[in-house]
Amino acid sequence: MPGAFTFNSTKSILCEPGVVAGLGPRLVAEFGRKLQIVTDKGLLAAGLVEPLCRSIREAGGEYVIFDDVVADPPANLVLAAQQQARDDDVEAVIGLGGGSSLDVAKLSALLAKSDEQLDDIYGVGMVKGERLPLVLIPTTAGTGSEVTPISIITVGETEKKGVVSPLILPDLAVLDASLTIGLPPHVTAATGIDAMVHAIEAYTSASINNNPISRGLAQQALLLLGANIVSAVKDGTDPQVRSDMLLGSLLAGQAFANSPVAAVHALAYPIGGIFHVPHGLSNALVLPHVMRFNMPACGKAYADLAPLIFPDLGSAAHDRRCEALIDRLAALAEDLGLETRLREVGIDEGDLLRMASDAMLQTRLLVNNPREVSEAEALAIYQAAW
Repeated sequence: MPGAFTFNSTKSILCEPGVVAGLGPRLVAEFGRKLQIVTDKGLLAAGLVEPLCRSIREAGGEYVIFDDVVADPPANLVLAAQQQARDDDVEAVIGLGGGSSLDVAKLSALLAKSDEQLDDIYGVGMVKGERLPLVLIPTTAGTGSEVTPISIITVGETEKKGVVSPLILPDLAVLDASLTIGLPPHVTAATGIDAMVHAIEAYTSASINNNPISRGLAQQALLLLGANIVSAVKDGTDPQVRSDMLLGSLLAGQAFANSPVAAVHALAYPIGGIFHVPHGLSNALVLPHVMRFNMPACGKAYADLAPLIFPDLGSAAHDRRCEALIDRLAALAEDLGLETRLREVGIDEGDLLRMASDAMLQTRLLVNNPREVSEAEALAIYQAAW
């Protein structure tokens, strides 16, 4: 029998290509007439927000747009979104974009309604107040933020902190593959690898809440992502491929939302925080090296996952699958056009010591790793990745 566990997820999920262009009536009827749309200037300029805006207008609703979101959003940006939501007396918040936009939308919805201070809610289970109704619409197949109770914020110059609470799970997640058709190959690759990392780390997490539901979702996610990531990167115009990537990302998000990620993410955060490398690429850069470190603790689990991503590995001897999986994941990143060495993204060898020290601050993540990681071992992993 499985041990005791808790599983939380988004209340409602809508998956349909093109659905956002007609979403206005449902938003106005269910969540309120005056809405805040949280996004970024790139998506606004590309015209991806206008179909949603038009649909809201045609349904008799109003909206204000907060388009200042940037990668690795800083705390003051979250507070600016909160202030706009309060000043304009919005009734609900819609996040449309990549993980950063969705993370900012979560906290805007919370802080606009609650009396809590951002500085008081970092960590796990610190949120106590209510939030405004929240709808999240991802435009990348990667973070799974639309089904995770997590918002990651940059505090100070480089430190990443998380707000973790089921209270910031949205009321509705919308998967519309048409929003991802124009995603550049490099972004498609990095975000796709990010989703795969979520599934791999959820499956092997040392968390006491690692559970059969999360493991099953992680397996299904890897089946979808493994089968579609190359096609999505090489020719991302197939709506079915894009839909499968979005669904794979969502399933991986549900998995790690309940069976949390570990050392890959912990070591990725300094890469993003200090050097502003996109989160998915940061994960890809350290993934094979963390997996090699973890092999003594979870090699069997890696071997079980191998044929889900690379079906031909199903014919390999079980004791050879683990190393083969790690080698193939490293080759996949290169084949997809991603940088594979830390030196290729502007990191000097002399930076690695500081990165190892910073990674040790990610205790929320490191506690979930199947093998304990010391600062010296983190440094050795970075050196292998350099």
